[in-house]
Amino acid sequence: MKLRREPSNVAWRSAAIDLLRVDDDNPELVRAQVEVLSRQLPLLLFICLINSWALAWTHYSVAPGLLAIGYPALITLGYCVPAWTWIGASYRPPAHDEACKLLQHAVVQAPIATSISIAWALSLLRYGDSYAQGHVIFTIGITVTSCIFCQLHLRPAVLLVAFTTAVAFLGLALTTDRPVFVVISLSMLLALAAMVYIALIFWRDFTTKIEFQKELAASQRENLLLANIDMLTQLPNRRQFFAKLQDLLRLLGGGGSFVIGAIDLDGFKAVNDLYGHVAGDRLLAEAGRRLMKISDVGTFFARLGGDEFGVIAQMDVNDENVRSLGSRICEALQAPFELQDGGVTISSSVGLAIYPKAGLTEERLFECADYALYHAKRRNRGRAVVFSLEHEGEIREAAILELCLREADFDKEMSLHFQPIVEGPGERVIAFEALARWRSPKVGPVAPDVFIRIAERSEMMSRLTQTLLRKALASVSQWPEHIGVTFNLSARDLASGESVANIIAILAASGISPGRIDFEVTETALMQDVSQARDALQELKAFGVGIALDDFGTGYSSLGYIRQFPIDRIKIDRSFIKDVEADPSCRAILKSVVDLCKNLQITCVVEGVETSSQWEALIELGCTTFQGYFFGKPMPADEAARFIDARQPVAEPL
Repeated sequence: MKLRREPSNVAWRSAAIDLLRVDDDNPELVRAQVEVLSRQLPLLLFICLINSWALAWTHYSVAPGLLAIGYPALITLGYCVPAWTWIGASYRPPAHDEACKLLQHAVVQAPIATSISIAWALSLLRYGDSYAQGHVIFTIGITVTSCIFCQLHLRPAVLLVAFTTAVAFLGLALTTDRPVFVVISLSMLLALAAMVYIALIFWRDFTTKIEFQKELAASQRENLLLANIDMLTQLPNRRQFFAKLQDLLRLLGGGGSFVIGAIDLDGFKAVNDLYGHVAGDRLLAEAGRRLMKISDVGTFFARLGGDEFGVIAQMDVNDENVRSLGSRICEALQAPFELQDGGVTISSSVGLAIYPKAGLTEERLFECADYALYHAKRRNRGRAVVFSLEHEGEIREAAILELCLREADFDKEMSLHFQPIVEGPGERVIAFEALARWRSPKVGPVAPDVFIRIAERSEMMSRLTQTLLRKALASVSQWPEHIGVTFNLSARDLASGESVANIIAILAASGISPGRIDFEVTETALMQDVSQARDALQELKAFGVGIALDDFGTGYSSLGYIRQFPIDRIKIDRSFIKDVEADPSCRAILKSVVDLCKNLQITCVVEGVETSSQWEALIELGCTTFQGYFFGKPMPADEAARFIDARQPVAEPL
């Protein structure tokens, strides 16, 4: 099949039309043309009027009055309308359609006005002396040059003016019998060719500049979008969230009310670790879509980072509406998420704070929402918590305790209690778990979960761990060789190679066999940075200590951690022991875990044993290692030493 070639005359016609067409499908170019021409065309009209009246003045006495004065008077009246139109365009830029019409009118008017002006000027050549005739040629040249250079931003007008002028001078050269006019006409034609060339180059550069500005504007819009939108979820990002909060605070100025909230996906890190970052990204993107789906005119959702989202809700603030907002968020994120490897179900915890009750500044409001979120994750996981006066008191108390902890003498104020871990029906003591205690001279005894949480948040955990580890090893050195110690490590202790190196240095300096020491870690600690935690535990394991996974069964992915980390033993959480005597499902779960540990050759320690009936039920299930109040409560180091002596077998007399 042969392709038909477009006839050359059609191609030339199409090219000519493009040259003489206003580019009305390029709004940016049209806008720029009108902006420039609105300043230049009134100037051009003024120049043309001055030149016309000057020429009329020099020919007033030699040419007929109607010819000399009539044309300047007519164009003075005729130029008023376009001059006023273009001056108005400089003050009030027209819409795109109106601007296109304005340019099209200019293109049509330019050659018509030029033709009439040249024809009038040439009609005066027959009157006056050589000086007057020279003035005519000079006026035509100046007028045409002004027309071309004042309309450089309108290529069709330039080309039509040049063509009209060229025809006029070519006609003059062919019809005159005066050599000087022939030479002038040819020179003018050459000058016109040069001006057209310059005009085309200028037009190319001008359009290139407009295109560059378009690309720059598009790039700036994209950068603005990137700076304010989270590309994964398509929600506003942290920057935009706090900008929105600042604007709202300025707008209200202490009056009105709204709700600010912090949202955290419970169990996201487990999904990310087990299924990979691609699955985690899909979950976050779907979470973003769900939040956008429940948003309305007054509700603003944003992704603050990781698996944390934020919300600002302008509403009629009352208890029912605030609770409804929290419930809608939790319900939206509780539905199963479909991933490539199957569906997963997580929950979301939400912390809400009300302006102005919770605070007047963005920092204070977000701090309160974040504390309410922390409270939800600690006590009401999967639910929404509104910041209250109770939380206000907790924050003040935490601030006081943090100050006391920073000023504390750890060697004097910190101590350890030890709870026995026993083995077999004979309750043989094999180890003690070291449990931190703090008695402050200013505030008295502080619960371990309270001050350890403060130490982790305020980056004092490594120093606290090192102090307590030295104390624990000092006690172990007084015990028989077959009794070891389990010591808890936090996420901070696993966060860097330096902290792990410090722990190993303390172990090496103690002279105690590493085999007598187990480090306990929780799933929460491992989830902070899985890769770093794995490297840290492998380094400790290489030194010879044991690794225990604490609170087994309370997280989302404990079985996955057994596979990924060098775990020697697991500690089944006390929540599984409470109903072991009466609940068949609880017994079935425990039996499965015990059998799993046997198959994997991992020691299984059952925590929270408080009664003899629980102990007997656990023995029937195959459990061999226990810890709980039934065997002994946490006790100071000297009592632990006496506890060991009392359990030592008595030598028979010879």
